[in-house]
Amino acid sequence: MHSPVMQSNAAIAARWQGQVSEKKKRQQALIPPEWVISSIPDNRLNVLDVPKTCGLLTDRELEITETSDISVLLKKLANAEWSAVEVTTAFSKRAVIAHQTVNCLTEIFIDQALQRAAELDAYLKEHGTVAGPLHGLPVSLKDQFPIKDLETTMGYAAWIGKIAEHDAVLVQLLLRAGAVLFVRTNLPQTLMWGETHNNVFGRTLNPYNRKLTPGGSSGGESALISMHGSPLGVGTDIGGSIRVPAHFCGLYGFKPSSHRMPSYGIVNSLDGQESIATAIGPLSVSLSGVTTFFRSILGLEPWRYCPATVPKPWSQSDYSLKSRGGGKKLCFGIMWDEGSVKPHPPVLRALSITKQVLEAAGHKVIEWQSLRHSEYIAVARSIWLADGSEDYNSCLSTGEPLINSMVPNADPNDIPAFRMPRQPLSAYQLWQLNKERRALRKAYLDRWEATVSQTGTGRPIDALICPAAPYAAVPHGQTRSAIYTVIWNTLDYPALVIPVTTVNPQVDTKPARETFWSDEDRIVHDMYDPEIYEGLPVGIQLVGPTLQEEILLGVGEVVDAVLKAQ
Repeated sequence: MHSPVMQSNAAIAARWQGQVSEKKKRQQALIPPEWVISSIPDNRLNVLDVPKTCGLLTDRELEITETSDISVLLKKLANAEWSAVEVTTAFSKRAVIAHQTVNCLTEIFIDQALQRAAELDAYLKEHGTVAGPLHGLPVSLKDQFPIKDLETTMGYAAWIGKIAEHDAVLVQLLLRAGAVLFVRTNLPQTLMWGETHNNVFGRTLNPYNRKLTPGGSSGGESALISMHGSPLGVGTDIGGSIRVPAHFCGLYGFKPSSHRMPSYGIVNSLDGQESIATAIGPLSVSLSGVTTFFRSILGLEPWRYCPATVPKPWSQSDYSLKSRGGGKKLCFGIMWDEGSVKPHPPVLRALSITKQVLEAAGHKVIEWQSLRHSEYIAVARSIWLADGSEDYNSCLSTGEPLINSMVPNADPNDIPAFRMPRQPLSAYQLWQLNKERRALRKAYLDRWEATVSQTGTGRPIDALICPAAPYAAVPHGQTRSAIYTVIWNTLDYPALVIPVTTVNPQVDTKPARETFWSDEDRIVHDMYDPEIYEGLPVGIQLVGPTLQEEILLGVGEVVDAVLKAQ
């Protein structure tokens, strides 16, 4: 006989799993039957060309969705060469194709999107001008941005059926800017993962190789956008959740300082934790997409609607690098590694390529040695775990288990060290962490300012070049601690990921190593197999000081231009 406890646990599991099953059926019903494609064989790993080869998209729809430069898309929408309805239809079809291959979507609301697009077309026809700077542009959202009358589960079974009563502030502003919202995208349970998997929607796969992760926590966005199922998406980042997915999927991803974009009304993990706040930012197939999003939202004065947003309008003079000679002769720092985990060969090659092309274009690149890096990571992790997992547990009210590992079919009791729950901290202990972070921020600022003696420009380095991760996309369950991105959240420095190259097994051979910097270094080294990583995108991370987003984007334009010209 089964004990009452076992029977009770089985009943609880049956209840939440039944809710998940019902939710998945509702999601499937939102896909038009004529957009269902033939199933892709499991052994087909790279699925980037499925949208082209499946026969669902017309030549014109392929042309629309493969227009990588957002400024070109917006221009054609503005002069009515392409209507908002046909652009929305094209990206909606392609998003649904992407979802059927890599499982990237949560909410699908194409009917509402097409109605909105028709209204924008009518507006343009009547007024002869666009409704806003993002007129007619389809924009996807990570499943953290509530839209009135839609569910927002954020990957929790207990949140199924929670209907939003209001739009998040960013949603309101995107609509005012003329955007067309059409899908929301997958994320990991609790958000605090560099991969994308939850008990409601399952696992999102990397379109370059479906055995690999697209990153996290904005992995639904990166998978969707890399398949051109959306031209521009919005994610969140508290430890690398925009930048790692962008790096893993060959995209541009931008984490601004935490209070530049409006966060009011979003749903979040560790909600109320303000010591290291979540940053909101874009992912896109082009740098113009990143910049257009940022400039457009700032142009609508988000600080008037979100009390946490810094009242700092877009600075065109900063973006055009007016105080830096128009960007003709810049000086960069380069950090090859953080001292405890050596990046894989293709990551180091991407840094080397960037250094070479910048120097060839007349810019200067100086070495930046990482100091005290582990302290920045440790203080961030201690702050995030200060509640003793109470936040996570409060979201599991229907009996859904906490996911402790991203390894497929993992033992639920196998908990990696960095996910181990800790005893909750007192308010006083948290204050000591805040003091420690404050001192670390001051130390970094002083080091940055001290580079003025090396740059030859009369100012400190214009940006720092470093890895976004020690590897390209990894097999499911294999991501390690996000040490190359978390530091910039601790510091609240804006950071931009720029794609540079792809893994070439002939060039990026595995080095023989006798000694290692740490146990983690040995694990990461052993993970590298050039054949598995072949063809995967590799990016760099470009970093600047707090609240200097426009300067960093302007410097990013310089870096991107010289990389494209190589």
